[in-house]
Amino acid sequence: MWLLSVLLPLLKLYFCGVKVLLYQTFNRAFTLPVLPRQDGRVAMVTGGTRGMGYETAKHLAKLGMHVVIGNKREEGAAAVRRIQEEDSQGKVEFVFVDLTSLKSVRQFAQTFQNRGLPLHVLVNNAGIMMVPEGQTEDGVEIHFALNYLGHFLLTNLLLDTLKRSGRPGRCSRIINMSSATHYAGEMHMDDLNRRICYSSHSAYAQSKLALVLFTYHLQEQLTAGGFPVTVSAVDPGMVDTALYDNLWSIVQALKKPVAKILFRTPAEGASISVYAAAASEMEGVGGCYLYNGHRKQSSDTSYDSELQAKLWKKSCELVGLQKA
Repeated sequence: MWLLSVLLPLLKLYFCGVKVLLYQTFNRAFTLPVLPRQDGRVAMVTGGTRGMGYETAKHLAKLGMHVVIGNKREEGAAAVRRIQEEDSQGKVEFVFVDLTSLKSVRQFAQTFQNRGLPLHVLVNNAGIMMVPEGQTEDGVEIHFALNYLGHFLLTNLLLDTLKRSGRPGRCSRIINMSSATHYAGEMHMDDLNRRICYSSHSAYAQSKLALVLFTYHLQEQLTAGGFPVTVSAVDPGMVDTALYDNLWSIVQALKKPVAKILFRTPAEGASISVYAAAASEMEGVGGCYLYNGHRKQSSDTSYDSELQAKLWKKSCELVGLQKA
């Protein structure tokens, strides 16, 4: 029983990976269209010091945005310097936040709000994949905490600012970085910490499914309230980043030659986030799952409105929000 509960998520996850690689073998990476200038707009990108987050922050800054990179990594100042040296048209800055700590997320959001800046784009990009079992200082499983729950709290804390910053015909935009692994994900509402037969594969897939469920439920609320904010989930495909550093050694060895040929580059992976954040075609478009530049059907589970509501309520309880 234990072996099956660990092996099945692994097989489901790698099956998703094979399907994505087959698609990438026969389809070109999405090419960004010419995007409009974004002067005067403010964006926040979590995990923006390297990989796809860095490429997203760099491109948005090049379009003229004032970009705030939120991350706990020490290379924040170096990332800002590199972006500024690469013909950046906008302002770029780094602010510390540890998304595994609810206290840190609250401090980060409060610090931003105290500055009185608007916020037009929030890219919830930071993530980890298949790290060893562990819990945060708040007692939350690490994948669920960083990939989803920290971003859930951050988004809700900044939601009023996003609402005030948007207007009809120029909505604020929230972009959640999901993954094809969400198709293999299952939400165990009675065991979100995966204490029963822990599997890093199932924990990762669950966190990415949670982001899609969150995307759809939040968009429904915003639409019902008539607020000028859209929410999209994006899938970058399989991208050659440090996310794969925690794979088993034998899988790492097999991955390296394949990645050079079939994986997307971080810039290619980031293109879908940049598109969702700045493209004219995405104005007013929310509640969708974007892959390789197109709206795509996400998993059947992700459209379960009852599950969306249950996850929302449970997430509010976990982060201490009153409006459950």
